[in-house]
Amino acid sequence: MELLVFGHAGAKVLVFPTRGGRFYEYENLGLVNSIAHKINAGQLQLYCVDSIDIESMYCFWAHPAGRIQRHQQYEDYILREVLPLMAQKNDHPCTISHGCSLGAYHAANIVFRHPHLFNKLAAFSGRFDLTWQVESFSDLFEGFYNDNVYFHTPTHYLVNLNCPQRLSELANTDLLFIIGNQDPFLQNNHTLSHILNHKGLNHRMIEWQGRAHRGRYWREMVPQYL
Repeated sequence: MELLVFGHAGAKVLVFPTRGGRFYEYENLGLVNSIAHKINAGQLQLYCVDSIDIESMYCFWAHPAGRIQRHQQYEDYILREVLPLMAQKNDHPCTISHGCSLGAYHAANIVFRHPHLFNKLAAFSGRFDLTWQVESFSDLFEGFYNDNVYFHTPTHYLVNLNCPQRLSELANTDLLFIIGNQDPFLQNNHTLSHILNHKGLNHRMIEWQGRAHRGRYWREMVPQYL
C-alpha cells in the first residue's frame, strides 16, 4: 500500500480518496494546493492513503460477503499501519479523518467505529448507507445483508448505539458534514443528522449550493472547513 505525506507539522489529517481513487488523487484534484498555506505554515499534515474499493465495495464479481470482509481488512490496515505511522511521525494531539464522496464514507465510518482515535471528522459529499438506492446508485451489496454490512453502515448501527463511552467519545469529536442541496445523497445526510440529533451528538451539517460533487467544489470547501 502506498501513501503520500504533505507537510511537516500540525494536526494530522487522514485523507481517503473518492471511489476507486488512488493515494495521489487529492493532490491531482488540486486540494493539496488549495490548503498549501496551512500545510506550509505547519498547521496541517496530510496522510493521503490508497483505496481498494475495486477489491471490496465495487468488486461485483465477488460475493457481497467477501466484499465487506475485504473492506474490513482495509480498515485493519488503516488502524494497524497508517495511524501508528502518523503517530510515530507527528505527536500533535489532533487527528482528523477526511474524505470526499466515497472517501467521506470511509472517513465517517472509521470515526463512528473508533471515535477515541480521532478529534475531528470532515466529510464532504458523503454517502453513509451503501445499501441506499437513488438515481443510478444501487445497493452495493445487491440485497445481501449480514452483521458485517450492518456494522459498516453508519445510519444502521448508530441508531442502536447506546454505549455511554462511545457516545461520550463521539460527543467530544468535531463532526462536520457538507453536502450539496442537489446531491442525490442529501436525504441520506439528513437521515444521519437526525440520528445524531436523537443521540444528543452535536454536529454541523452544511448544505452547499448545487450538486457540489466535484473537485472544484471541494477546492472551495477544504480551506474553510479543514
